[in-house]
Amino acid sequence: MDVDFDRTLRAYADLTVRIGLNLQPRQRLLIIGPIANGGVSLEAAPLVRHIAAAAYDAGARLVETLWGDEEVLAVRFKRAPRDSFDEFSTWLPKALIEHVEGGHAVLSIYANDPDQLKDESPEQVAAVQQATARGVRPFRELISRNQTNWGVIAAAASSWAARVFPGVEPPRQVSRLWETIGLLCRLDRPDPIAAWETHLGELAARTDHLNRKQYSALRYKGPGTDLTIGLPAGHLWVGGLSVTATGIRFAPNLPTEEVFTMPHKDRVDGLVRSSKPLSYGGTMIEGFSLRFAGGCVVEVRADRGEAVLRRLVEMDPGASRLGELALVPHSSPIAQSGLLFYNTLFDENAASHVALGAAYKFTLRGGEAMSEEEFECAGGNVSAAHVDFMIGSAELEVNGVLPDGTIEPVMRRGEWITTATSA
Repeated sequence: MDVDFDRTLRAYADLTVRIGLNLQPRQRLLIIGPIANGGVSLEAAPLVRHIAAAAYDAGARLVETLWGDEEVLAVRFKRAPRDSFDEFSTWLPKALIEHVEGGHAVLSIYANDPDQLKDESPEQVAAVQQATARGVRPFRELISRNQTNWGVIAAAASSWAARVFPGVEPPRQVSRLWETIGLLCRLDRPDPIAAWETHLGELAARTDHLNRKQYSALRYKGPGTDLTIGLPAGHLWVGGLSVTATGIRFAPNLPTEEVFTMPHKDRVDGLVRSSKPLSYGGTMIEGFSLRFAGGCVVEVRADRGEAVLRRLVEMDPGASRLGELALVPHSSPIAQSGLLFYNTLFDENAASHVALGAAYKFTLRGGEAMSEEEFECAGGNVSAAHVDFMIGSAELEVNGVLPDGTIEPVMRRGEWITTATSA
């Protein structure tokens, strides 16, 4: 392995363990990948080994990895019984819940082909996604309460790199993607840890500003978008850092450029159009728009992948409602890279976005202690799904509606127009 590349992986692992997870002495760590694909890609093995080393150096008692193989998933679609696609692991959900309830950390690593299942039956793809979502819903419920420290990062893989850099010679595609991940995760800085501490402080100032405002709604205007999203009383903006139930501060997404909160599930009205393709379940959904009335999707259109999108919206009653809204300036380093990553972790930090499905309970004051019924009564959405899609661009305008009805600008041309330190 190249010495410089090995040094970069060590820095990435150290950042993940110290800033992303803030792993505590005596915690265990479970490293997984997209659960529908069976686990973390084998191509991520060098990074995983460095993360394990960094975790043990931080005092971890045990590091475990759930490995997966995209080819095994491909074999399932070709050879498995046609009536078996709504089945999911019988042991994994219980193992995940026991791990989190034991107070141990979870890290997901994405290194997957965004087009892996593009030629498969939309019905079978949807069945696998829905079975997965139902199976891990109790685990995701714990994550939505920040029951423990968790994180999501990415690792370069050949199929993903080929999608991001189609014009680059194949031998260079993976290394180009690694270089880009390193740049956007600030690994090129003399002290990446210090750079991240500064960045997280800036995001915290932005969330403090928005939490003081307590807008009753946000109004979005952009190409193909004219949308009003109501915000519930007591909503909380979060950005960069989260805090577990036991007080561990961690940064769940690396990279991250967003500040986000929860909408009121019944107060979303108007039309929204995606500004970037959505990679969902090994398929691409492109050029799509959704019309909302009374919080619910009432119209679905897409240039590509419409059948998969419709099945997502129909997964359960909450899948047709919004559970998250996030604001990201167009000047985000990820947006300014000019790249389309076909990967939500990166693309959602290049553009403002919303998410169909479940809301995070930690985005409502006191939400972590609420039952599902109490959370829904307060305006929170409950669903087995949580799928982000991008709506931001250099043409997006966002206005905030204050509790007294006053309207003030929040973003113009995709950029913040107020300083994070203003009252």
